[in-house]
Amino acid sequence: MLSLTDTAQSAIRRAVSRSDAARGLRIVVAAGGCAGIQYRLGLAAGAEEGDAVTTFDDLSVFVDPESAPLLTGTTIDFVEDERGAGFVFDNPNAAGRCSCAKAGA
Repeated sequence: MLSLTDTAQSAIRRAVSRSDAARGLRIVVAAGGCAGIQYRLGLAAGAEEGDAVTTFDDLSVFVDPESAPLLTGTTIDFVEDERGAGFVFDNPNAAGRCSCAKAGA
């Protein structure tokens, strides 16, 4: 199960509201990076075949079948600090953690 903090939900809702076609956020996980996992985020019009769909009230998050197991137990937050703003993944499935864990949207 994937979870989003209130701050992450607000950030995604703001992005979706600025798009005519987007209905939610798509997350794709790929191998790589210093933590062993890289995250690719983008707005999506809807689910694709086989997607895991998690809803948070009026917000949907779409995850492809290969990525879904890699996100089990993950909490996503949105952080703004002196280095910028971005999504931070707290993923128990990642091999480690590094300062590049922020994924911009």
